[in-house]
Formats: sequence, structure tokens, C-alpha cells
Amino acid sequence: MSKPIVAVVGRPNVGKSTFFNKVVGRRVAIVEDTPGVTRDRIYAEAEWRGIHFALIDTGGIEPDSKDIILSQMREQAEVAIDTADVILFMVDGKEGLTAADREVGMMLTRTGKKVILTVNKVDKQTLPDDFYDFYELGLGEPIAISSVNMLNFGDLLDLIVDNFPEGAGTEEEEETKIAVIGKPNVGKSSLINALLGEKRVIVSPIAGTTRDSIDTPFEQDGEKYLLIDTAGIRRKSKVNENIERYSVLRAVAAIERCDVCLLMIDATEGITEQDKKIAGVAHEAGKGIIIVVNKWDLVEKETNTMNQFRKEIAKELTFMSYAPAIFISVLTGKRMGNVLAAAKAVAENRAMRVSTGQLNSLIADATMMKQPPADKGKRLKIYYVSQVGVKPPLFSFKINSRELMHFSYARYLENKIREGFGFEGTSLKFVFREKGDKEDE
Repeated sequence: MSKPIVAVVGRPNVGKSTFFNKVVGRRVAIVEDTPGVTRDRIYAEAEWRGIHFALIDTGGIEPDSKDIILSQMREQAEVAIDTADVILFMVDGKEGLTAADREVGMMLTRTGKKVILTVNKVDKQTLPDDFYDFYELGLGEPIAISSVNMLNFGDLLDLIVDNFPEGAGTEEEEETKIAVIGKPNVGKSSLINALLGEKRVIVSPIAGTTRDSIDTPFEQDGEKYLLIDTAGIRRKSKVNENIERYSVLRAVAAIERCDVCLLMIDATEGITEQDKKIAGVAHEAGKGIIIVVNKWDLVEKETNTMNQFRKEIAKELTFMSYAPAIFISVLTGKRMGNVLAAAKAVAENRAMRVSTGQLNSLIADATMMKQPPADKGKRLKIYYVSQVGVKPPLFSFKINSRELMHFSYARYLENKIREGFGFEGTSLKFVFREKGDKEDE
């Protein structure tokens, strides 16, 4: 059974993000005093009493706002409400009941779903005098908590879990995690919306709209995926607000926890220094990488335009020549069907294992074709090779001297392994051990 979903909804600045972070156990949502900071709903996995569930932190609902961002935040919360099994409606115990709370409460009552009314910022065991005003919402008995002090968290989580469908959240599910990374305004959110076929991520012409990393699970053709839309990674000189700084850190963290990165490049700008830095983070993390060149419809074409762009990629991103490039237009839908298929193939390559016999046969042929380097009469010898890990593929070489394994020869061996077995889209990691070295556990 799929994980049950809990959506945390309410007005801006009632403490939803703080609650979310405490439950999940890591700083996932941005916590800042500026109203409207959490703009998109954010998915993360949580666990209580051995039951796993998806927790959604939403942007605050402002019922009467006409502001473009606030109105879209309301739309995001509505989508979260539609997908949730349990809705946690959070209100502010210090402010007391407001007219906006009443309107949101009416919205939630109409859903017909289980709604748990949670009064946050009650930092003491004694309840404030106006606590009982919240009964007017008609959503049952309110539960008082403090997200900062984690007061009454256990009782609240018990109540949440007790309202899940029977047997829900007890099974782990395999899924391919795909992070969409790149500079701001290259079309990351639009790409995810196109892949999902629904408006799941806010898209607006305002630079920096996507501040949080957003996890969106979905299925296609029986395969499970998790799409991670990251905030656009800005140059450090451009990171002035705390909000933006958090976004950069989270984008890097999103790379760390994904299987495959879709590195989006703006075809009208070419490969920039910022693109190289972002690509370097993904490469160093050992992730699967696909270069997605967007806005290809805006490029004037000649006979060899695509080949010329591929050459530019090869020149500027020499350290990840293994990464395939796809040329798309999110706006027109051109070649969009290739993106998920490529991501699935790269994920499979990243998890691929090669038998020890095949591997040693290939390396023996490679050393015969190109003799290993030597220094002062001593030549490099490769005694044995085995694949000791996946995601990314890790190869252990037993050799006579690490000093003799020059970088250029290691690159030659990597190219031969790729020629023999593929591994398109994933970096390969090598470890070189001499006789007497202890093997890794």
C-alpha cells in the first residue's frame, strides 16, 4: 500500500514549517519570519510508531488575497488538500481565532476528510483564555502544541497515525529519485509540470519563485518516480537574503539524495560558469546526470546546430563526458517524451553490476592494447579488479603501486569499461589498493 499523505495547512506564519522540520527530523522547509516564505508545498517522508507517511508543508492560505504568489499558494494548498488522507489545520494560539481562520475552516469542512485542528505556539501547559474560541470552527476538539518546544507532539502524531487507512504506510516502496537542477529561470518547474501533466509547481515570470525543493511522487507505466524540483542555484554574490541562502543549500542537498539529476541548460545562453559549478556538484556526488537543453525552439537552426552545441557541451563539461544530452522545448513539448525514458535508463546504469570474470577479461585486454605506465624500471601491475558497489558503480583495483597509477591511465581504463559495458549517464568511482591494504567492509 502506498504511504498515506498528511497535509499541513493554514494561514501564513502560524508555524507550519517549524512543525514540518521537527517531525521530519531535518531542516527541509524554510523557516523565516517573512510571511509567504514557504511558497510551494514540500513533500518529505516521516515515520511514527513504525508507520511511514508523506508529510506536505504548504504555503499559507490567504482566502481573499489577489496577489499572484499568495493566490497560487492557495491553489497549491488546495491541491495538497485534494491528495491528503489526513489534513492538519494549524492556527496560531498567540493571535487567537481570526476571520481568515474561519474561512479556511469552512474550506476544510467541505472536503469531507479527517481534519485535525492544531493550535500552535502554546508554549506552556496552561491554555490561553481564548483557546476555546477555536471550537467555533466546528472541527472537533483542538489539540494544543508548541512546534518550537515539541510540546504534545507525541499525542498529535498518535492522533494523525490513528486516522490512517488500516495497514497504510507499513511497506517501503522503491522509486527512482530525479532532481531537476540548474540556474533560475531555465524552465525547471515548467519541465516538472509537463512531466506530471498537472500544475504541481508554481510557475510565474517572477525570478526566484521556487525557493524550496519540492518532492513529488508519481507513477508512469507501472514505474515509481520521485521528482525533486530545486530552487535555482544562484551565484554566491547574488545570494543576499537568508531565504535565498537556504535555497542554495537545499538545492545541493537535493542533489545528494537523488538518483538522477536533470541538469537544465538554457539553449539561448549556452554553457555558463554557473552551469559548470552546478554540474560539478552533481558529478562529485556520483549521481546520474542527463543534460537537458531547454528552449531549443528559440535557437536558429542550421545543418549542424545540434552537433555544434554537443561539441560545446563536451568542451565546457569535460569532466562528465558520460552524460547524455537531450534537446527539448518544454513550451512546445518537443522531445519531452525522451526525458523520463532517459532518466530510467541512467538510473538502471547507475545500479548495474558487472561480473568479476567479464571485468578482469576486459582489463586484461586493455593492458595488452596499452601497456601500463612505468617509472624507474618499475611497471604498474593490475592483479585483480572487482565491482564492489553501485549507485554509483565502484570498482576496486588490486595493484602493486598506487604511485604508478597515473590519472591518464585510470581515465583510459574507465573509457574501456564504458566501451565494454555502457554505464551511460553515471560517473564511475575507482579505488586502488596495494597488497597488504585492508579491504573495505
